[in-house]
Amino acid sequence: MIRFLTCLLLAAAPLAPQGPPGPGRRGDPIDRSDVKLPNGKSQTEAIIKDDYEKSLKDAGQLIELAEQLKIDLEKNERHVVSVGTIRKTEEIEKIAKRIRSRLKRF
Repeated sequence: MIRFLTCLLLAAAPLAPQGPPGPGRRGDPIDRSDVKLPNGKSQTEAIIKDDYEKSLKDAGQLIELAEQLKIDLEKNERHVVSVGTIRKTEEIEKIAKRIRSRLKRF
C-alpha cells in the first residue's frame, strides 16, 4: 500500500504547479501593485482619471460626428453617398473602438 501511494505521488508530482504564480503565466491575474507618483498620488488612479477625461472628450466628438453624419445622409439623394460621409463613418468607428479599449483596460 505504501508503494502504491509513493508511486501515485511521484506520478502526480509533474502535474502540480511549479513555483509561485506570476503575472507571466497565462490565465493568472496580473500583479497590479499600486505605484505612487512623485506627488504622492496613485499611478493607477491617475491613469484611470486620464482615461476618463479622454473618453468624455472622445464621446463628445463621437456625438458631433454622428450628428454631422445624420445631416449628410438627410441631404444626400437616394442612393448616393459622398466620400466625406464614408470617412465620417470610419472616424466614428475608430473613436468608438478607442473608447471601448479604454473601458476594457481596467
